[in-house]
Amino acid sequence: MEQNSNEKFDVFVIGSGIAGQTVAMACAKAGLKTAIADKREFGGTCANRGCDPKKVLLGATEILERAEHLKNKGIQKAPKLRWGDLQKFKRKFTRSIPKKTEENLSAAGITLYHQSPKFLDTQTLSVEGKTVDADKIVIATGYEPRPLSFKGSKYLKNSDDFLNLKKLPKSIVFLGAGYVGMEFAHMAARAGCEVTVVDTSERALTPFDPDLVEQLTEYSKKMGIKFIFKAETKSVERLLKNYKLTYKKNGKSKIIKCRSVFNTSGRVPSIAKLDLEKGDVAFSDKGIQSNAFLQSISNDNVYACGDVSDHGLPLTPLSGREGYVVAENIIKGNRKQIDLDIIPSVVFTLPHLASVGHSEEEARSRYKNIIVNQASVSNWFNAKRINAPVYSYKVILNARNEEIVGAHLLGPNAAETINIFTMAIKAKMKADEFQATIFTYPSWSNDLKSMV
Repeated sequence: MEQNSNEKFDVFVIGSGIAGQTVAMACAKAGLKTAIADKREFGGTCANRGCDPKKVLLGATEILERAEHLKNKGIQKAPKLRWGDLQKFKRKFTRSIPKKTEENLSAAGITLYHQSPKFLDTQTLSVEGKTVDADKIVIATGYEPRPLSFKGSKYLKNSDDFLNLKKLPKSIVFLGAGYVGMEFAHMAARAGCEVTVVDTSERALTPFDPDLVEQLTEYSKKMGIKFIFKAETKSVERLLKNYKLTYKKNGKSKIIKCRSVFNTSGRVPSIAKLDLEKGDVAFSDKGIQSNAFLQSISNDNVYACGDVSDHGLPLTPLSGREGYVVAENIIKGNRKQIDLDIIPSVVFTLPHLASVGHSEEEARSRYKNIIVNQASVSNWFNAKRINAPVYSYKVILNARNEEIVGAHLLGPNAAETINIFTMAIKAKMKADEFQATIFTYPSWSNDLKSMV
């Protein structure tokens, strides 16, 4: 008998976020010998250091926002935020995640590895000093902060650092005005921090509707957030208490001094250390290149799901869905394709910015004629009752049949109400059908009928 034979698995999953867990649990339940590995704490980005802890921190700033708007309108004194206490509250949600995740996976009979594997060939991995073979390998490693390279970039902090700050610094610069940069900027500013956002683009949140982004940016400025667009960071220098950031704009070098600088320039697929070339796994800057079955286009033994797949947006609900698709294709053979038609997305600034379906530009290129219903409606009852200063929408219809094909919302609760439009677009509802639907009143959802 060969003493140094490799460990053999039916399925080996790399990454323990929602996508990886979904695949591993389903395969184990189906009787397949399954393993899962992660280089960081088990549970993935969203639960440990992303969506969930961010939303807990956001909860306190929602109270500040509402109280500030209702000051002298029934609220006499705005509350104060104690960041340290808020962090303790947040840790109640995150502290138990890794242990619980490992216990659940182990209870399902899944073998756990605490290291990121490397490919040795198309079906062989090296992990924890061991060589393992697998019939199917699933890459679900997610995203990681985009590395920036300039003098002093080693001083940059990232999203993990922000979410774990014991104390907010007096001043912060965020390099990047995407989802993370804008959400953190709003949280920090409401907590009393002096905030500057620097970005190479002409505006913030480039994937979202430009008209609504402009309104959000203007409101953010009124909150005290400073924006520097079309600027290239050249260096960061550490001083005694502060950091000196040098950037170039319009050919001129300028300086900002602050207590902390955060890299919020975006995230990239976490694949650099997998040795994908050895596994004959094709990839691009968008992630693992895969077909509609989420199977590698170059290695039939490999699947990819979650953010690291080059399909769709890096969103947690989509990751879970992709995990189910991959699991079914492994267990039953390629029979299920991923559906990416209608995917809503949201930026958890206050107010929320949410979007689903086609942008105005996309709709104009796709349909012969469109109807664009657009307005700022802070005078509507729901906004007035809480004195919300920003409430706007842009809803797009195909003029031929008045089918709803796109919706873009900026305002309180937009993260929730965008889901109503998601269902309407998926059901191919027309304007009159949507308006004929009975909603509760007075509710934010009922407002949507006046938008179409």
